[in-house]
Amino acid sequence: MKCVVQRVLEASCVVDNQVISTINQGLVVFTCFEKGDSQQEIEKCVYKVLNLRIFDDLDGKMNLSIKDIQGGILHISQFTLSWSGEKGHRPSFEKSMPAREANLKYELLTREFQKEINCSKGVFGGDMKISLINDGPVTFHLEF
Repeated sequence: MKCVVQRVLEASCVVDNQVISTINQGLVVFTCFEKGDSQQEIEKCVYKVLNLRIFDDLDGKMNLSIKDIQGGILHISQFTLSWSGEKGHRPSFEKSMPAREANLKYELLTREFQKEINCSKGVFGGDMKISLINDGPVTFHLEF
């Protein structure tokens, strides 16, 4: 399981020229499920993302979590993260989990985030247009 986490001032997801979800300050989490990913990776991801201390405290130091600032998450499925980029120039997604299973895991991860914090989502497998204002920029690549 791979995630790219971006700290944002705001973000939105548009499908078919319709805004389907928006957040203000918080995180955009792009998630890719790979073959063999299980509930264990989901639990690790939820714990890590919700507890990352990447928001500024009163002294301007990255010391607060998304829970501390009561921010939101925009959760986006992103199967293209499965390509490592090590070989060739045409991406291969053979490590990606099959779509049906990945969609179930995506929905489960979204629900787990929603238990703790406001979490909006995109459309699994949809042609999405993601707009965001990266704050910092602050971006992390996580693997579980």
